[in-house]
Amino acid sequence: MGAQLRVYKRRIRAVTATKKITKAMEMIAASRIVKAQRKVAASMPYATELTRAVTAVATGSNTKHALTTEVEAPVRAAVLLITSDRGLAGGYSSNAIKQAERLTERLRGEGKDVDTYIVGRKGLAYYGFRERKVAESWTGFTDSPAYGDAKRVAGPLIEAIQTDTAEGGVDELHIVYTEFVSMMTQNAVDGRMLPLSLDQAAEESGTKGEILPLFDFEPSAEDVLDALLPRYVESRIYNALLQSAASEHAARRRAMKSATDNAGDLIKSLSRLANAARQAEITQEISEIVGGASAMADATAGSDK
Repeated sequence: MGAQLRVYKRRIRAVTATKKITKAMEMIAASRIVKAQRKVAASMPYATELTRAVTAVATGSNTKHALTTEVEAPVRAAVLLITSDRGLAGGYSSNAIKQAERLTERLRGEGKDVDTYIVGRKGLAYYGFRERKVAESWTGFTDSPAYGDAKRVAGPLIEAIQTDTAEGGVDELHIVYTEFVSMMTQNAVDGRMLPLSLDQAAEESGTKGEILPLFDFEPSAEDVLDALLPRYVESRIYNALLQSAASEHAARRRAMKSATDNAGDLIKSLSRLANAARQAEITQEISEIVGGASAMADATAGSDK
């Protein structure tokens, strides 16, 4: 076997092995998408009812609270960026990072300092490589988040919004995550979690244009909002984590399918080149045999004379 043919066969074996791996990863990601979608759907009723409760308290009282009250001149904002712990998911993490960069630039253009909180090793690596300060980070659960993970993430953010800016607190909480639209479409989006505008709350809870009943709050509206604040932030973060996980699996499935298809095309191309090299070797061998036979015939004819 010629050297060129050996090179082609070695490359075909390597690409075939890679194709098996990418195909397996595609199937694993596809199986996880369904589970992630179910979790997103299961989290929606709780988040909707919680937002309805916040809307009811904010509408039925004049209490000033960090959950619903706008700061007149905000000077500091916190941005929570959700990325993935693992790669091989196409542009999933990079799109979220770009969205966070645009949001940060916009907030700084408004004269606000920005504290960045990051979920996922990819976002942390991006900021670490550029030596940018990160207020806090969390890793290890992006592909299958639990409510306990959302509570861990929400804790420092709730503490920051409840702390005066002179002591290191923030006036606003923003979140950047990847919204799961469909198996083929996932969009990096950003939104403000706090302070929550009544229009935003009504739209999220489906009560826009609806007349809410009057409530009496015990012991007080402020105490009710204090109790609802951590639950609201946790539910928003949990829903964003679940949507990001579903988006990550969908992006990885799509990326692995593309890699598998490309590997198949490369194998076909290398197989054609290997066949051409084999045919060239056979042709050369036949030419050598014919040439040798002709030389022997000429030599024999010469000796007969």
